[in-house]
Amino acid sequence: MSSLRVRIGVLGIVLLAGALAPGPAQAATAPVPSPTVEEQRLDQAVPQEILRRSGFDDVTPAFVRALENARSYPQARRIVVREGTALWRRAVDRAQGRGPARGDLSRDDDRPLYWARLGMTREVRTWGPGFGVSDRQRAALLDVLERTSRGQTDIRYPGKGVRRILVTGFDPFTLDRDIRISNPSGASALALDGTVIETSEGPARVETAVFPVRWDDFAAGMVERTLRPYLPKVDLFTTVSQGRVGRFDVERTNGAWRGGYPDNENLGSTGTVPVGDPASQPQWTTTTLPYAAIVAAGTGRFPVYDHTEVTEIPAGGTDPVVRADGPTAGSTARAGGGGNYLSNEIAYRATLLRDRLGLHDTLPGGHVHTPVLQFGAGNTTEVTDPEFVRNRVDIIDQVRAIVTVAADASFRR
Repeated sequence: MSSLRVRIGVLGIVLLAGALAPGPAQAATAPVPSPTVEEQRLDQAVPQEILRRSGFDDVTPAFVRALENARSYPQARRIVVREGTALWRRAVDRAQGRGPARGDLSRDDDRPLYWARLGMTREVRTWGPGFGVSDRQRAALLDVLERTSRGQTDIRYPGKGVRRILVTGFDPFTLDRDIRISNPSGASALALDGTVIETSEGPARVETAVFPVRWDDFAAGMVERTLRPYLPKVDLFTTVSQGRVGRFDVERTNGAWRGGYPDNENLGSTGTVPVGDPASQPQWTTTTLPYAAIVAAGTGRFPVYDHTEVTEIPAGGTDPVVRADGPTAGSTARAGGGGNYLSNEIAYRATLLRDRLGLHDTLPGGHVHTPVLQFGAGNTTEVTDPEFVRNRVDIIDQVRAIVTVAADASFRR
């Protein structure tokens, strides 16, 4: 019996040592990354106030609780898809007056979605589950969270009898200059998603998505990945972003050049817009929106311009030249009508995709710049004020009117 006890004791020690030793899954677990520059802004007072005053301060805690219940990577992915989709739908519902407002910020505000998403991405980025996740798995979770919470996977059109319109917006940006910033293009996307507008040729359903202000996401093909399945099926599209003070612009020409201005991660990128098959890449693409009809229509209190200016290096030249009436033959792009930041780039990518799909002559599409969304005079600290709300609501209403005019003019052809 004593010999048996010794053998059992030795076996117990061996088993205990094996239990304490790191298993293969643990050894393969990648180090947990730090939050990004964009995510680190979340701890400042203004984002926390926006979340609290919109009721979206419960998003991240609920997401954390859901993630804690994950016992495997596939289960975690299902949770991320569910919660990312729910965030997008909650933001759309709030913007369109469905359900409780849950706070005193106006419903047209796009900022709760932006800051709540960053809370969720930060949790995924810094999450260290017991079952372990590899770099590739974490990146996949972040990718699906970005796409679902931006409406990029939620584009749904009805069957026959209803025209189809696709509109995109952007996140807030230049947040180190003023962390209170809202982006009226993102607010317009939330207000228009899933709505039906009446045109002279019948009803048209609008579906929307929002994009990040980050060079790397565009270089990775997010725009093409989102739009490619739908451009052959829609009747009109427009990308929308915030542009100049006090005016709308329909951008006539888009250029294949990145100007390097820092994005939301404080990263710059300068050079030719990186796309697939660069050997066939044009320097310029053009709008096929009915710009003359849009400019002539009374769509709201802000004037609307057919903006034709570009910056080019003329054929055989070396120095950039500003051209008021568009590019000259054989020139190299240095700025489209919408500049050389991500506004120009989404317009360039979307219209280049249209052309590569053989839709240039049949699909109206292009880019619209909204006015800069301004706070009321003297407001340098408060996250909102009546003039700020009025300006955003008026811009949203005018985006809707511009889309309606574009649809009317295009569908009558």
